[in-house]
Amino acid sequence: MKYLAHRSSSASTLVNMAETEHHSGSSPEFDTPPIPVCQNFMVPKKEISMVPDMGKWKRSQAYADYMGFILTLNEGVKGKKLTCEYKVSETIEKLLALLGTLDRWIDETPPEDQPSRFGNKAYRTWYAKLDQEAEGLVAAVIPEDKAAAAPEIAVYLKEAVGNSTRIDYGTGHEAAFAIFLCCLCKIGALRVDDQLAIIFKVFDRYLEVMRKLQKTYRMEPAGSQGVWGLDDFQFLPFIWGSSQFVDHPTLEPKHFIDEKVVNENHQDYMFLECIKFINEMKTGPFAEHSNQLWNISAVPTWSKVNQGLIRMYKAECLEKFPVIQHFKFGSLISIQPVKP
Repeated sequence: MKYLAHRSSSASTLVNMAETEHHSGSSPEFDTPPIPVCQNFMVPKKEISMVPDMGKWKRSQAYADYMGFILTLNEGVKGKKLTCEYKVSETIEKLLALLGTLDRWIDETPPEDQPSRFGNKAYRTWYAKLDQEAEGLVAAVIPEDKAAAAPEIAVYLKEAVGNSTRIDYGTGHEAAFAIFLCCLCKIGALRVDDQLAIIFKVFDRYLEVMRKLQKTYRMEPAGSQGVWGLDDFQFLPFIWGSSQFVDHPTLEPKHFIDEKVVNENHQDYMFLECIKFINEMKTGPFAEHSNQLWNISAVPTWSKVNQGLIRMYKAECLEKFPVIQHFKFGSLISIQPVKP
């Protein structure tokens, strides 16, 4: 199945834009042919060391695959609730168990008493455990005949939970988790019919664990733009969450700033889960602490919100050197240019 296949005409502009940016006539595959067992997996490394290298990233197979993955999932969740019915495969169950382990380790690693309010050093103890166990955790999720991919894929899991030196977390770490999931699709561990569970089960559980990390260890937002950014920590759940609302019969963008609406509907919609977390963590008028989201609430339709957020994500995250310089590339997420 093509990354951008099975789309509705309402998203054609978005898809055309994505396909143009891929510099490729056809889009990459979601349900990729199984990778030969003899493939040379490699430990991913940084490739974008200077601003001029950004062109290499934009032309890469990695960029095309990543955007294709994000947009395919965006189409898949359109108009669907978190509580809808969908298939939960064995791999999805294994990923949930992995995230459950990370969650348990937080409980086992309480924050330290320290003078500084932010960046609790106990996070480093928690992270060291993941650093040590990541390959084993990944090996338990992937098929035995793909065991050689574990060291490569484990790098993205370790990158997905924040930075242990700075004790911060931001959209680059969130992107690493999406890349981790994309890699699992590429080796055939996740398949086309896992799409809904990837977001509604796995990514949603990942967000829960990240919020717990952020709260427990008082993590700093990485590269935060303060009130002018969309959110201190996340971006993708706003994209996919706005897609869930497309063509909703009653809830419009203007409603998400109403706390009553949020409290009554957050179990069904990822976007509202994000707003609920912001409301819990921040005080004062919403328009002041979350100005960008306040502005978005004035957009007339969810379809326009969704398309606007995808453009914003490209501009504010994927085209920003301070974010992309930390990305790592290997055999599965390749810096090589898209094949013509």
